[in-house]
Amino acid sequence: MNRKFICAAIGCLSVLASVTACKKEFSPAAGAPPAPQVAQTGDMSLVSVDAPGQFPLVAAEARQAPAELKVTGAVFPDIAREIPVISLANGRVVDIKARLDDNVKKGQLLLKVQSPDVAGAFDIYLKAANDEKLANKAYARAQTLFDHGAVSQAALEQAEDTEKDAQADLTAAEEGLKTLGVDKSHPSSVVNVYAPVSGVIVAQNVTQAAAAGVNLSGSATAFTIADLSVVWIVCDVYESDIPKIALGQTAQIRLNAYPDRVLTGRVGDIGPVLDPGIRTAKVRIEIPNPGILKLGMFVTATFESKTKETHAVVPAPAVLHLHDRDWVFVPAGEKQFKRVEVHPGAMLPGNRQEVLSGIAAGQQVVSNVLQLEATLEAQ
Repeated sequence: MNRKFICAAIGCLSVLASVTACKKEFSPAAGAPPAPQVAQTGDMSLVSVDAPGQFPLVAAEARQAPAELKVTGAVFPDIAREIPVISLANGRVVDIKARLDDNVKKGQLLLKVQSPDVAGAFDIYLKAANDEKLANKAYARAQTLFDHGAVSQAALEQAEDTEKDAQADLTAAEEGLKTLGVDKSHPSSVVNVYAPVSGVIVAQNVTQAAAAGVNLSGSATAFTIADLSVVWIVCDVYESDIPKIALGQTAQIRLNAYPDRVLTGRVGDIGPVLDPGIRTAKVRIEIPNPGILKLGMFVTATFESKTKETHAVVPAPAVLHLHDRDWVFVPAGEKQFKRVEVHPGAMLPGNRQEVLSGIAAGQQVVSNVLQLEATLEAQ
């Protein structure tokens, strides 16, 4: 049995020797470094390498920067710049010159209303004009008679009072016509309604042949015009983050529709009441509209605190972007690296990347993660 075992062992050694000879025959050129070998471990975040020196390490730098708070919000009109277009005349809409989402100018004709109110108002005006004319003649006659001693001082004063009352009634009747938009010299049953300000029509409450006026339609507002030269960004801020915000504080606004544009606004109000369900307060940012902000747009607002935080800074090639997440590799013992998720901040000069969380300043990371990742994919 011993002799058979020795023969088998010799045979195995011979096979190993021949395999070794074959490997030497196809070995790389003398002096060239061997290809690094990477082995996955049971932990998917850990990798083992046979030559860790081929993946240089770099220590994360420290950078002090103001603490940032990012919240989402949406664009709303400034309610102080929302102006209703009112039809004081009750009647039927006979012509509409504008519609929802139109840009209009101050004084532009928006709609025409045929109203029976005009006839009543003009009737009152004509009667007031006739009464004033008669009262004026009576006063002039009383003045002449008083000058000749034919009437008393009391009669003259009575005639004067009657004339003043008639003038007041006439003035009120004229103002009634002006309120309805009727020219007393050229009366018409059709009342024109004009835009009181320039802006965008954000609400329309009338249609062709519909009723207009509060007595017939239930609302005097035919349109609502919003001046969008200044708008609001309304954000939800969690209760724990409210101390980081103050009135008058600036905020950087980034639009989902225009990611390359950064706008600047100012905090105009911090809501005094929290949403009891999600524990957030409404924060209002006032911002001039360069013409690209549209109502309902989603935005991201970034607030900078007066206090500063220390963040890590690494070379940009040290960060791996994979599946909408960011990673770095850090040493994890002998011949091992561990993949760690990080949350990047701003890009800095010199092709450097700020890291808000995930690693600390001074911690070592692989300086070029693409080299390590390429080796992993090649295995």
